[in-house]
Amino acid sequence: MIEFHAPADSSELALSPLHRAAVLTLRHLVETGPIGLTPNRALKRYFVTWAAEAFNWPGYTAAELYAINKTLNEQDFPPLAVLHDLLLAAKLTRHRKGFLHITRVGKDLLEHPASLWITLSQHLLLSSGYDGMLEIEWVSILNALNVEAHSGVTNKQFSTRLMGSDNDRYFESLVYVHILRPLCWLGLMHESRTDRTERLFTKTALWPLSLKFEGRALPSVTKH
Repeated sequence: MIEFHAPADSSELALSPLHRAAVLTLRHLVETGPIGLTPNRALKRYFVTWAAEAFNWPGYTAAELYAINKTLNEQDFPPLAVLHDLLLAAKLTRHRKGFLHITRVGKDLLEHPASLWITLSQHLLLSSGYDGMLEIEWVSILNALNVEAHSGVTNKQFSTRLMGSDNDRYFESLVYVHILRPLCWLGLMHESRTDRTERLFTKTALWPLSLKFEGRALPSVTKH
C-alpha cells in the first residue's frame, strides 16, 4: 500500500467529499448521539435524509437523489453506504443494540483531520483493490497517474494504458469504479466531463501534499 503523508495545509482536505462526509457524520454522533439502524443494519431514513442535504456530495446532491427516489434509504445514496462500511472497518464507529455509535478512536480522529483522511484513504483503497478482471497494485497505479494525469487523462486513455491495448466498456467501468472514482472521493483527483460519455481526470492540489514520488519533480498542478 502506498504511504500517505498528512498535508501540512489541512484546508486542502476540503477537496475530499469523503473526508467532509466523515467529519459531518462523526460530529453528528458526538453532538446528537447514536444513529438508528434498520433491522438489516442500514442507517435509518431520517439520517440518510439529513446526510443527503449536509454532505452535498458532487453527483449525489439531495436534488439529484430525489430526482430518482421519492424517499431515501441508505442503498439509494451509494457514497453514504461506502462511508458507513469504512467507518466500521476503521473502527471509528460500531454497531451496538440497534444503533451506530462513535468509538474512542473515532472521537480522537475527529480532532485530527489529516490523520482521519489518511485512515479513510488506506481503508478505501484497500477495499477497492480487486474485482474479477481488475487486480490493483496501488504503488504502480499512483506512480502511473502521477505522470499521466498531470495534464489530464480520460478514463478510456488510462484503461488503455493499463491493458496495453484498446479495451471494452466493461473494463473501463472497472477502472472508474475501483481506481479513479475512489481517488476523486479522497480529493486527490478532479473529474470533469469532456462530453456526455468521456470523463477527464486531473490531479488536485492535495495530490503533491499527501503523496511523494521519486524522480524528477513535475510542474505544479492546477488547484480545483
